[in-house]
Amino acid sequence: MYLALFGAVVFTTVTWVIILVNSPFNVGWFAFHPPLQSLSLALLVYGIMTLQPTSQPKTKAAGLARHQYAILFAAFPAIFLGTCAVSYNKYLNGAEHFKSWHGKFGILSMGWIFVQVLLGGGSVWFGGAAFGGGVKAKAIWKYHRLVDFSPVHLMAFNVHRLSGYVLFLLLILTAHLGGAWSNWGNKYSPWSMRILAYSVALGACVAGLYMRIR
Repeated sequence: MYLALFGAVVFTTVTWVIILVNSPFNVGWFAFHPPLQSLSLALLVYGIMTLQPTSQPKTKAAGLARHQYAILFAAFPAIFLGTCAVSYNKYLNGAEHFKSWHGKFGILSMGWIFVQVLLGGGSVWFGGAAFGGGVKAKAIWKYHRLVDFSPVHLMAFNVHRLSGYVLFLLLILTAHLGGAWSNWGNKYSPWSMRILAYSVALGACVAGLYMRIR
């Protein structure tokens, strides 16, 4: 838990500092992109982490509630607005969209997150009424776990759980590319700071979360 929290805090703090000390008003709408995306990733780390480990019905219910609050009402709006901000900034400047690997992975991640929200929310809200309720809704919940980072057992070929790992690692990779290798990162931060925030800290998030999962 502490390893994942350390990584999330360092990653988010460094990103905000880089933006704030480098004349954010001079970069237009882009100034909202790194802070919102980093805040969203930190909230996603918390939202995933609070689900694990739990063993009792009460703790599972409380973990699910915190998970939904953190991701649906905080992380998802933040990452959506951050994506809109950078897209609008590119539109204003006539720049090409999704040219870099950071941009390509970013839009892929956004599409996947939309699916997560729709399947996850629809399968549990109001008894899963959106998907027919009862057993039908529970079946849909299984597919929500595709993007819910549950444990994977390769020997049992649980492909749906493996895809959860792929999504989370995709988000981490997108953040790494944006901070460590983008023009913005190279221009406004030293190499050592980028290594700390966008390699070491993000690696700590991955290690901490996967060690915590049961």
